[in-house]
Amino acid sequence: MIVAGVFVTVILLGVFSKRSALEILDWKPTRSAEAEAEAEVDDIEQMVEAQNALRRRRGKPERSLEDIESEWRES
Repeated sequence: MIVAGVFVTVILLGVFSKRSALEILDWKPTRSAEAEAEAEVDDIEQMVEAQNALRRRRGKPERSLEDIESEWRES
């Protein structure tokens, strides 16, 4: 019975608290949205360069990001 009372009390405190869960936990993202976007652009550039390195070894012409995007849009 005591455990149920404590459980209900904790739930009610959470429901009626004016602070958000993020404030209570003091949670902050590890990286900003700008840093995530920069990392994504760097990843894409690295992938295109890796593909072009393979294409050079096979004797095929290199492709630019624009070529890949236009092919993707056409499909």
